[in-house]
Amino acid sequence: MPRKPQAWDDFDSAVSQIILAPTDSEFLDQLIPVLKDATTSSRIGSLVQSLSQYAEDREADIERIGLTKHEEFLSSVNQLQKVREGTVALTSEILNLNQSIQASTEKLAEQKKALVNTRAVKQNIAEVSSALEESLKILHAVNNAHGLIKKKKYYAALKSLEDLQNEYLLPIIQNKYATQYKLADMIQKSIPASQKAISEAVMSDLNTWLFRIREASQVLGEVSFYLTQERRARQKERANADPRLARFKLNSAVELVFDEDNEFDLLHNEEVQVDFTPLHEALHIHDSLGQVDKFRAEYAATRRQQRDLIMPSSESIFTNGNDDGLKELLENIAGFAIVEKATMQCAPAVRSSFDVEEMWDQMCETAIRIISKSLHEVNDPQLLFAIKEDIALFMQTMEGWGYSPTMINNFQLELFSKYAEVQKRRYTSEFYEIVSTDDYMPMDITTQEDYENVLSLTQFSSERPPEEVTQFVNEFYEFSKENFEHPAAVDETLKKTLDELLTDIVCQTLVDRLNTQYLGQIVQILTNIEHFEIACQHLEQQLVEVRLSTSTGGPINLKATEQFRSHKKTAEKRIFELVNSKIDDLVETSDYDWTATSKPTGTSSYMKTLTQFLENIMSSTLLGLPREIKELIYFDALNHAATKILALPLSPDVKKINPNGVAAMALDVQHLAEFVSKLDNAFMLQQNLEELQQTIALMQSDNHEEFYDISLRNKKYNRVDAMNGPILLEKLVPLVENPGRSAPLANFSSRFGLR
Repeated sequence: MPRKPQAWDDFDSAVSQIILAPTDSEFLDQLIPVLKDATTSSRIGSLVQSLSQYAEDREADIERIGLTKHEEFLSSVNQLQKVREGTVALTSEILNLNQSIQASTEKLAEQKKALVNTRAVKQNIAEVSSALEESLKILHAVNNAHGLIKKKKYYAALKSLEDLQNEYLLPIIQNKYATQYKLADMIQKSIPASQKAISEAVMSDLNTWLFRIREASQVLGEVSFYLTQERRARQKERANADPRLARFKLNSAVELVFDEDNEFDLLHNEEVQVDFTPLHEALHIHDSLGQVDKFRAEYAATRRQQRDLIMPSSESIFTNGNDDGLKELLENIAGFAIVEKATMQCAPAVRSSFDVEEMWDQMCETAIRIISKSLHEVNDPQLLFAIKEDIALFMQTMEGWGYSPTMINNFQLELFSKYAEVQKRRYTSEFYEIVSTDDYMPMDITTQEDYENVLSLTQFSSERPPEEVTQFVNEFYEFSKENFEHPAAVDETLKKTLDELLTDIVCQTLVDRLNTQYLGQIVQILTNIEHFEIACQHLEQQLVEVRLSTSTGGPINLKATEQFRSHKKTAEKRIFELVNSKIDDLVETSDYDWTATSKPTGTSSYMKTLTQFLENIMSSTLLGLPREIKELIYFDALNHAATKILALPLSPDVKKINPNGVAAMALDVQHLAEFVSKLDNAFMLQQNLEELQQTIALMQSDNHEEFYDISLRNKKYNRVDAMNGPILLEKLVPLVENPGRSAPLANFSSRFGLR
């Protein structure tokens, strides 16, 4: 191990050691460190002074020795002189060597300084190179992350940023004196921006995916509706093959079990492809960023906007007179809701069941509002039926996806009420048209072929309701066939509407037409009313058989039945009025000469016309009426005719009646009696003429006193009114050519105190 050079404060002891060195090599070994140490001029002077002092000391020693030992001194002087000469020479060499060493030292110092500087630069370069290398690694990691973002490898980019932080940035930042601190700190501060860029890029891709999903919603809904129709058809086939399956509705457990072999992936097929990868990736990215709540809120806001976009801008979806607008609306809602349900199932962290149900309720509310406002312009029952079918298909489809049908089912009541109202207006219009074009005259059928033709066209039968009413009932229940959950409402609305239609429209219209003066029309109206009465009875039974509600039982009573029954009497009364009015008109034309001077030669023309009228109406006008009604009309007409004929002589205008006038009246009554005797049930009808016949017999009797004898009157004139008999007898006067006939009248006057 080399010896460490000694530092000299002064050179006295060093010079002693140098001089006393036993060999030249040691001498130089001792001298060189001293020379190195004496680099400055002051130090060199000190070294020279020490050498000089050593020489002087040695000279003094020599002089002292020489004084005592002269010879030895002289020899020593000679030696010393040599030494001195050597010393001088050595001093000169030392000076030269010192200068040489000093020059070398300065050069060495410069070289050393240059070497130190070079080493420092090299060290700096090495450190910079290392820093650059580390920085390049950091920048490469940053560029790699951004490259992954461009390649849409978002999670890999996020992971790359995380690795960058953990492996490079955080260790550097923790050491504030590190060379790359500023770069690492700057990049560390840019990490949130990069993460935000990743988040925005993911959301951009997700929004693109959501846009495509929204565009595909209608197709998705259309395909789902088609699948539901296919399931309907299969269920119908199964029900036809096994009637026990008819009571199981679509989406019931039994139907689903039977149809499980026909599974179809609605979200992945030839028509629709719904890939939830972008959603899962976005959720994963935001979960890694700790922003799941923010992502869920942004996703929900976007879906709300898309929900609003699928709703029509105009709240009038039936302007074209068809249901195309409604189909598009329901298909969009169905597709949207199906995606929501699928999202909830595959990504519950994004869409909860509460979110999906809330979105469903809002869409239903909006759809109901739009449809309700649009219904005001719909007056076509076929369009309403198509609307109901669309809604039923929609609900059956959505029930299969687990959505609640309550809100739409309740809306169906409003739709059904609208349908009932439109149907009522439609049939009202049709009945009014029939009424306005019907002449209410019976149709003459003379051949069997004509009868069969009419029967095939009208399907008339006294044992079934009119075809219009039957069709009305069938259309009502046809409306409620598919997915209608309000059977009691259908039964009640149908009963109420039928009652209103039959009572307010049919019955009242027929009753209003009774004001006509044409007997044939009234007879036909009576026939129609009777037919409707029977039809209503059968309709009541039919309603019991076909009603949907199983919670109510017992018979169904239509108010219309009693109305038709009641107004049948009104029609009969009107027939009586017209027949009696005609009889009144004919009797008023009788023009009897009550005091004729000659006997009548035949029946009066009015009586012939009267009997001809009665015969004609029975053989033609009243022919279609039931026998009992015809007999009642005949009975009332004959009674009325007898009463009116009897009222002729009782008129206050008739003061006197002679036998010729009584004879003329008797001939007419006889003619009427002969006519009645030829009628069916003549025995009953002739009773209406008994009072008239007995009154004429009384007026033609020679013994009027019999009338005042109670026993005889009850026997011969029991039908003659007790007040009318005396009045008529009072008016009797004898013929002019036979004045003796006045005695009975005088007797009658004296009996009753008349003057």
